[in-house]
Amino acid sequence: MATMVGNVVGGSVDRLVRWVVIPVTSVIPVLVRTGALVLVFGALWVGIGVALVVDPAAVDAAWQSIGSQSPVVQAVAWLLFLPLMGGLWVWSTDWPLVARIVLIAALAGWNLLVFIPRRETASPVAAQ
Repeated sequence: MATMVGNVVGGSVDRLVRWVVIPVTSVIPVLVRTGALVLVFGALWVGIGVALVVDPAAVDAAWQSIGSQSPVVQAVAWLLFLPLMGGLWVWSTDWPLVARIVLIAALAGWNLLVFIPRRETASPVAAQ
């Protein structure tokens, strides 16, 4: 029985890696190089910022909505949107308001800085 369960789980993980993880990870460098991820995450951070100004309860509701999803959906959300999920988590804490805003702004800045496209430089080995 344990072998059968192990085969089912192993086959599921194998299919997940072959059909989801590998295609997604091959697209990410292209999205970074073209600047698409900076635009996507910039728009998402602006949306969170506007929500914090207009209706902070909406950010709390978004955090609770994600928390009510299945563990698989939560894991995918954390994996794909780690900085944003971190920002939502920071907002949901009972820390002082100033600390939460500073941390969320720092996460947003770091996130966007990391995704800014950079010019590729030739490696010294390739130049020889």
